[in-house]
Amino acid sequence: MRNLSLFLLTALLFSACAVQKMQTGIEKLAFYKPTENPILKADTSFTFFCPVKKQTVRWQRADVFNPGAIVKDGKVFLLYRCEDNPAAILGGRTSRLGLAESTDGIHFTKHPKPVLYPDNDGQTQYDFPGGCEDPRLVQTEEGLYVVAYTAWNYKLPRLCIAFSKDLEHWEKKGPAFAKAYNGKFLDMACKSGSMITKMVNGKAVLAKINGKYWMYWGELFVNLAWSDNLYDWYPAVDAREELKAVIRTRPGMFDSNLTECGPPAIIINNEINLFYNGRNATDEKADTRLPKGMYSVGRVTFAADNPEKVLRRLDEPFLKPSLPHEVTGQYQAGTTFAEGLVYFKKKWFLYYGTADSFVGVAVSE
Repeated sequence: MRNLSLFLLTALLFSACAVQKMQTGIEKLAFYKPTENPILKADTSFTFFCPVKKQTVRWQRADVFNPGAIVKDGKVFLLYRCEDNPAAILGGRTSRLGLAESTDGIHFTKHPKPVLYPDNDGQTQYDFPGGCEDPRLVQTEEGLYVVAYTAWNYKLPRLCIAFSKDLEHWEKKGPAFAKAYNGKFLDMACKSGSMITKMVNGKAVLAKINGKYWMYWGELFVNLAWSDNLYDWYPAVDAREELKAVIRTRPGMFDSNLTECGPPAIIINNEINLFYNGRNATDEKADTRLPKGMYSVGRVTFAADNPEKVLRRLDEPFLKPSLPHEVTGQYQAGTTFAEGLVYFKKKWFLYYGTADSFVGVAVSE
């Protein structure tokens, strides 16, 4: 392995007992980037008949990146973003979500058709022509799969929700904030939903806190939202019904420009761990130790009984661009943009997009 940087990350120890109960101990584990990176690339051979455009498109011809991840049937599944038109500029393509599976967490087989995409389903006003982007994938204890993704119509990005029983067939539930506060936030730019999970028998499943589901979301700052049904979400607001920030950007640090939520948050030892993608500023607020505009991955810890209460926050990223393909492509300032985290075969696998062009993985031993 070449130029591998070791980063410290709070993680879990799992017992070897038959019931697979989670131990309470915490130790620092190092993440490395396997030599197989990048693990997913664009492929012009994949075709799909678009029901909205009414034509056959090469749906992952341009770039593939920003994957959600889940463990199912002894395999890792990635729900990853694919763009179709390499001639279009950044943000001017149609994105569709593809599905890939792996028995080792590194070598993936792609399914032939996208599974979540613009369709004639009543949601085209939100997701066409830009498409479905940047999924964060979770599941309930009962086995229902839930994805928070961005619907992009070339005008406004909206955080949306979809349900599935098999990862192949999805029911779009629409914008997450459509009903909240009489629709006040329906036409607000929003994205990056990281729902809070817990570990049950070695698997991450959605958690309830005080009888409700919770989700961190946002990019300019991190907000919190709650739900009873996983598709109608209510952002945390103050007395004036203005959005409340649980963390904000920090001048002079890696997250000086954006704090965009990453993989689903996870409760470890009565603390909520949220990974997020920090973007370095491009002006005088930038961290001078990093290239301007670079995306890297940080972590903030909240109290499990109070998801707004910050306990700790890393001052430096634990994952950042270091490989050639992470500083080339659509976004050449450098990107490691994490959206998927799974515990699989006694290892943690962190899946991320690189420069809006490839899918990468970092693994803990």
